[in-house]
Amino acid sequence: ELLVALMISGIVVGGIYRVFVAQTKAYNVQDQAVEVQQNIRSAMELLLRDLRMAGYDDDSLNSMITVNNPIVHDPADTSHVTVSYEYFDPTLGFQQHTVDYQRDANERLVRQLTITPTPPSGNVPGETILDNVEELNFIYGVDTNDDAAVDEWRDAGDVGVSKIIAVRVTLQARPTPVNPDVTKMVMPRTLTTSVALRNLCLR
Repeated sequence: ELLVALMISGIVVGGIYRVFVAQTKAYNVQDQAVEVQQNIRSAMELLLRDLRMAGYDDDSLNSMITVNNPIVHDPADTSHVTVSYEYFDPTLGFQQHTVDYQRDANERLVRQLTITPTPPSGNVPGETILDNVEELNFIYGVDTNDDAAVDEWRDAGDVGVSKIIAVRVTLQARPTPVNPDVTKMVMPRTLTTSVALRNLCLR
């Protein structure tokens, strides 16, 4: 009877352990999935904030800043965009902020801010705002008849001299490959958002 009781207890304990291991794996997978989604959303919000500012001009009589190139795209690279806008610093006065976004060779989304005129502390190095980026793609909404509405969506190589008034951003990232279970079970997450460049629509 004692042996039978021990065998039954062993089976029960083994079953409980397997359930515990399965639940732990499921928790890790869900936790990583949520983390990837949150990281993509945060990176996208920062990127869209800069895009919305493209071409902003304070129109102050005291400002000597003129934004000549509010948005610059690379015809050969759909994962690279640069936006410029005027910014007022209470201490340093009027500045031009030029922000460059690109997916680098290490699959990172990098944001590089350049301030003109250069502040006394100098310009800070580029910052990584998202790791493990599988895709970063910009498609441009162009106004071909000057009615302040998007007439066509074009890839960077097809924009030419057309007026850009909107941008569609696709950002895809995957979990950090440190847990084999997570890597196998969590698919890369993708977020696509379109934003109107309000300061360029008014020109």
